[in-house]
Order: sequence, then C-alpha cells, then structure tokens
Amino acid sequence: MAAKAPVPQNDNVAHALAGAGGGILSMVLTYPLITLSTRAQVESKKAESKFIDAVQKIVAREGIPGLYAGINSALFGISVTNFVYYYWYEWTRAFFEKAAATAGRASKKLTTVESMIAGAIAGSATVIITNPIWVVNTRVTTRQQNSEADLESGKPARKPTTLGTLMALLKNEGPQALFSGVLPALVLVINPILQYTLFEQMKNYVEKRRKVTPTVAFFLGALGKLFATSVTYPYITVKSQMHVAGSHSNKKEGMTEALRRVIREEGYAGLYKGIGPKVTQSVLTAALLFAFKDALYEQTVRLRQSRKA
Repeated sequence: MAAKAPVPQNDNVAHALAGAGGGILSMVLTYPLITLSTRAQVESKKAESKFIDAVQKIVAREGIPGLYAGINSALFGISVTNFVYYYWYEWTRAFFEKAAATAGRASKKLTTVESMIAGAIAGSATVIITNPIWVVNTRVTTRQQNSEADLESGKPARKPTTLGTLMALLKNEGPQALFSGVLPALVLVINPILQYTLFEQMKNYVEKRRKVTPTVAFFLGALGKLFATSVTYPYITVKSQMHVAGSHSNKKEGMTEALRRVIREEGYAGLYKGIGPKVTQSVLTAALLFAFKDALYEQTVRLRQSRKA
C-alpha cells in the first residue's frame, strides 16, 4: 500500500499538464476575440462597439497580426495559469475525497461547498502567481493601437514586444505595477468558483446516466463559463483598466474608485464594454478547454501506464 502514495501527486501533475495543454490550444483558437474585448474594456466610450467594424479597423491599421497582439505572453500566461489552477484544484479535490472516505461518506463526489472551496484555493493561488503575466499581456494588447497615432504623426510604427513592455513597466513604474488589478482579480476568483462548481455538479448529474465524453464536457464547460462570465464581467472590465492605468496616468485608482469612475463617465453600460466578444471567447475557450483537457488527460494517463508496463 505504501508504494501507492505518490499516485495522487502524479495524478495532480497529469491534470495540471492536461489543463495547460488544453488552455494553449483553446487560446490559439479564440485569441482575436480576447483582443477585441480587451481593447473595448480599456478604450474610451467611443471604442468600436460592433464586432465586424472592430475587426475591420484593427486589420486595416495593423494587419491580421493586430488580432494576435500579445499572444506570446498570453500563451505563456494561460499555460502557467491552468497548470497552477488544476494542480491546486485536483490537490484540494483529492484532500476532500480522502476525508469523505475516512468519514465513511457514501459518495466521494465533491459537494457544492467543497467544489467552491477547492475553486477558491486554486483561484487565489493562480491570481497571485500569474497576475504579472496578465498585466504585461494587457499592456501589449492595448498598446498595439498606438501604431495608428505614430503613423499620423509621421513616425514609423513600432509594435511593442512582451520583453520590451515588461522592461519599460519595471523601469517607469516599478515592480509593484506588476500587481496592479490584483484585488479585482482576487474578486474574480468567484468566476472559476461559479464555473467549476456548476460544471462539477452538472458532470456528477450526467455521470449517473452516461459517460462524460469530451463532447459532453464541451457543452457543460460552455454552460458553466457563460453563467460565470455574465455575472462577473464588470470586474473583468475594471481589472483590464487597472492593468493599463499606470501607462496613462500617475494616479492610482482602487477597485471601488475605478468602478465609480466608469459608471460616472459612461453609465452602467460602460462596465459591460466588449461583453459580446468576451462572452463568446470565454464560452468557446472554456468549452474547448474542458474538451481538450479530458482528451489530453486520458492520453497522459495511457502514456504513463504504457511506460509502467
């Protein structure tokens, strides 16, 4: 029995690797929607509101690569984010399942409360570790639009690089700028809590009747993310604005001040700028992630078993 002790640890790593791989694949497929949503969140109330118009304007001034501004840091960020999240989520899940078995509970499936606690622990750890990555990514994504101003002034347009953006941020604003927007990001931990809690409960329900295939996981993941993103979107908008605030002004806003400013200047509708492409991207990303993750996890387990054999 003692020889089986490392298995849960290996299983956590397998889930984490599958989550990282699934995140990268889903991010590549949906990244243009992230670009459109992020720009709408941080630009003024005059920002493009129609999806097709926004795409045409970005392509016209920056070409197709403009839709993929900052994708290098985004892929790195999503791989680290998903690895950390799934590792801690599965670790917490295993803890609760072991506790349920020790207590003699009939079912080892996570309860709603246990799913929420697991999501809170995993989400908080992920936010603290990966917030600097997403600050840099938001800066790169939104600074791409400055090329239009450079062209109008006669200066040659220079596209910001991830490393260049990071070095400029550290030089001009200091390391603390890497943690701007961390408070609304921590509040946004409720997003994956809602998403994964709903997903787990729906998955448990479906498992009683049939096997949860990657296709089923796709639709369950889509439903969970649609609900979570719709509820938490105002904080997503505020987080994006706080990520770029330091590059526009020396004035630092808190989360409450940022919320009030957006409402004062643009009304409550300002909190939902870019929600169309964001919800579409979030739902597709989550759905693809769950489908890819399940498939990659099965492949990882098979590979591990074949090596043991």
